[in-house]
Amino acid sequence: MSRVFSRFRNFWPLLSGLPLAGLLVAALALWVFTALGEDVLEKESFAFDQSILLAIRRLHSPTLDTLMSGITTLGDPKVLVVLSVGLSVALALRRRRAEGLTLLVAGGGAAALNLLLKNLFARSRPELWQRVVAVINYSFPSGHAMGSLVIYGLVGYLLIKHAKHSRGWIAAATIALIAVIGFSRLYLGVHWPTDIIAGYAAGLVWLTACILTLRLWQGRDSAAEK
Repeated sequence: MSRVFSRFRNFWPLLSGLPLAGLLVAALALWVFTALGEDVLEKESFAFDQSILLAIRRLHSPTLDTLMSGITTLGDPKVLVVLSVGLSVALALRRRRAEGLTLLVAGGGAAALNLLLKNLFARSRPELWQRVVAVINYSFPSGHAMGSLVIYGLVGYLLIKHAKHSRGWIAAATIALIAVIGFSRLYLGVHWPTDIIAGYAAGLVWLTACILTLRLWQGRDSAAEK
């Protein structure tokens, strides 16, 4: 028992240094996902979802079809996994092993968690018009929304952490990229709006867990070096 207490005492300075705001945001995101999940299971969100998709449908044009098809590729789970693997190797080669491993776990974990949630809720995709992109598996939550928030969000966090300048621009560009990927899924008619919101919520919870774990890891290594 004394050994356990001793270890907890060593970790307490690291735990107490974690940002309370991040934990609160993660808790709120988890609540949002839970609420949306209940609505999906009880089929209470259909009218809300359909009205938004039909409004977006009025924006369609051949040029936007091409643009959105290209943008949506940036959030493809396969692309994100390859990106996370490539960046993790690059970080490891630069002796940033903790960041590289976190990015690798974030990408693989997000893909696995999204697949699990999709099969758990088994929600059908919208069929309000003919799609211009091929889709497979279920709809809720959006893998593009969840994966892009986790991977691009973590990359943005790492860039901001090490950048001396342009932190505001990096944050704005990261948020804009994640948002436009989510919108592209609505524009293409392959997801309901609640799929996108739930994907962002689940992704935010997982991203927060990954960042906090990284901070604990780096804090422990810094304490060990002193």
